[in-house]
Amino acid sequence: MAKDAVIVVSGGMDSITMLHEYHSEIAMAVTFDYGSTQNHREQQYARLHCERLGIKHIIIPLDFMKKYFKSALLESADAIPEGNYDDENMKSTVVPFRNGIMLAIACGIAESNGLKRVMIANHAGDHTIYPDCRPAFVNAMSSAMSAGTYENIQVFAPYTGISKTDIARHGKELGLNYAETYSCYKGGEKHCGKCGTCSERIEALRDAGIDDPTVYED
Repeated sequence: MAKDAVIVVSGGMDSITMLHEYHSEIAMAVTFDYGSTQNHREQQYARLHCERLGIKHIIIPLDFMKKYFKSALLESADAIPEGNYDDENMKSTVVPFRNGIMLAIACGIAESNGLKRVMIANHAGDHTIYPDCRPAFVNAMSSAMSAGTYENIQVFAPYTGISKTDIARHGKELGLNYAETYSCYKGGEKHCGKCGTCSERIEALRDAGIDDPTVYED
């Protein structure tokens, strides 16, 4: 298949797995620096994997989000709640319409470069807390992008209906080293092991039968 896609890649397990699984279809990768607690840690892995795969990688600053949006993810490590994704307090980590903004920008990049698709690595485990990860949103956004571009650009989100454990299994088959990814919402040198993303990471690797290479805080 021709390289006709731009992928939104953070540097976490999900987008890095998708980057490798679909690398033969990806022409460009874009990472957004929107001021989250973990942005600086994730970006290094996004850059590393894109360089390794020979995929053009750009980082776009979205400074306005930290300035005007309300989310624990845009405050400090101390503001990040601990617990599982399905806990009510994890709603504080929602960055309002983040994926909508990122997909819209990636869509403009795609059309400017003659590409047809925008890839995003949302998955079924995100649905409970994050409205802009749900199938209804992805489908609606894809329709809007198609209607609003000459190239009828669409969203390609193949992980929407599967779990993070399923994604980890894909990565296992690809031989990925998940030590070269970053998930923790607190953004520390080591993963905290207690926030929602860390808890989900631990469970996914365990259930996929992968020895967890992540370095966690004591």
